[in-house]
Amino acid sequence: MFQCLSPIDGHVVYSDKHHSDESIVGAVHQARLAQKDWQFTSLEERVNKLGAATDHLFDHRDEIGLEITNQMGRPIKFSAGEIAGVKERSDRMLALAKSALADVTPEAVDGFYRKIERVPLGVVAVLAPWNYPFLTSVNAIIPALAAGNAVILKHSEQTPLVALRYKQAFEAAGLPAGVFQHLFLSHDGAAMLVADPRVDYVAFTGSVRGGQAITKATSEKFIGVGLELGGKDPAYVRADADAGQAAINLADGAFFNSGQSCCGIERIYVARDLFDPFVEGVVSEARKLVLGDPRLPETTLGPMASIPGADAVRQQIKDALKQGAVAHLPVDENWGSAYLAPQVLTGVTHKMDIMMEETFGPVVGIMSVDGDEQAVTLMNDSQYGLTASIWTRDVDAAHAIGAQLETGTVFLNRCDYLDPSLAWTGVKNSGHGCTLSSIGYEQLTRPKSYHFKLS
Repeated sequence: MFQCLSPIDGHVVYSDKHHSDESIVGAVHQARLAQKDWQFTSLEERVNKLGAATDHLFDHRDEIGLEITNQMGRPIKFSAGEIAGVKERSDRMLALAKSALADVTPEAVDGFYRKIERVPLGVVAVLAPWNYPFLTSVNAIIPALAAGNAVILKHSEQTPLVALRYKQAFEAAGLPAGVFQHLFLSHDGAAMLVADPRVDYVAFTGSVRGGQAITKATSEKFIGVGLELGGKDPAYVRADADAGQAAINLADGAFFNSGQSCCGIERIYVARDLFDPFVEGVVSEARKLVLGDPRLPETTLGPMASIPGADAVRQQIKDALKQGAVAHLPVDENWGSAYLAPQVLTGVTHKMDIMMEETFGPVVGIMSVDGDEQAVTLMNDSQYGLTASIWTRDVDAAHAIGAQLETGTVFLNRCDYLDPSLAWTGVKNSGHGCTLSSIGYEQLTRPKSYHFKLS
């Protein structure tokens, strides 16, 4: 058995049994059979059914939002917005499907018929996390199904109701049996699923350690693996930036969702002349946050998803303070609670874990810099490379800085956002592969060439 315990008060949100080894084998077998017919269903029909499924989710967004709040603690004020984001991403990926999946026709040669088809891989296993339980999973699920694959979803035990909601939505949309399935799995069960020789692609979002486990489990197979792993995303506030606007937006990027965002802002580098007013701005925004029961409409900062996660952040802050960091807000000493107050630290260095290791909590470290060169050096001084945010009025300077950054996405005057028309990818220990955009479909298909000599 497993239980989903709410971080709000520890009540049991959902409990169930892990699926057995026999269930895993049976699910993969069913997926293989169903995928053969689904592949040859017209793209128009696939797109229509998938659009109907995400419409179903959107129509139930308020009740789903409450489920998200109860499962992982996000304030109800924001939870339903995740389903609006799901519809936006799904609609965009489905709109791209026709062109992204179209045949490629080379230049004409007399006496020959030639083309390249984009063929679905087969069975795609999606392993999804709890922090944005729908947004992280929809990135792979919808394009995989649109491309003609079958999908088996293994969702986090912290957000199991998400898997049930997907199941309901696809059933309501008339998706054929077996094309989408979900499994509740232990770590061993997940390893068994991804290692199954009939699974043709794995999309995993989670920790670096989890990514290493997935890589090991699939090492005997020659398949693609998409890994979206950790982040320690930086921002640079240049001397010509609007410090006030940068402070407001970067505070939101650091503290939204209790800092539990893959692309949340975890470290900020600020031009020395702007340092003091910028720090004051971020601290002012942090003080506006209302920490409390996420089911209340006035709450803007809920609990973290687990007590161990919150205490790990407290430990990072404690260690930084011992090494000379300065706290600009009251230090949270409420050990053993999932409710963690926000924190802003200065006096930090790259010798501290708070600036080097993923935090995944409502705290941000801020350093002053003397120019672009120093900022680029510090931003690149990380094992991670998911996104980086630049704040400046000079677009040419932003291009020059962005070209030097070791990251998957470069933002200008914004942060912590996924545009479904752009490739979502990371470098270094933030993983590899790509979701979203037309390029995301390339991960979920393979090229098949037809070379006919005509009589």
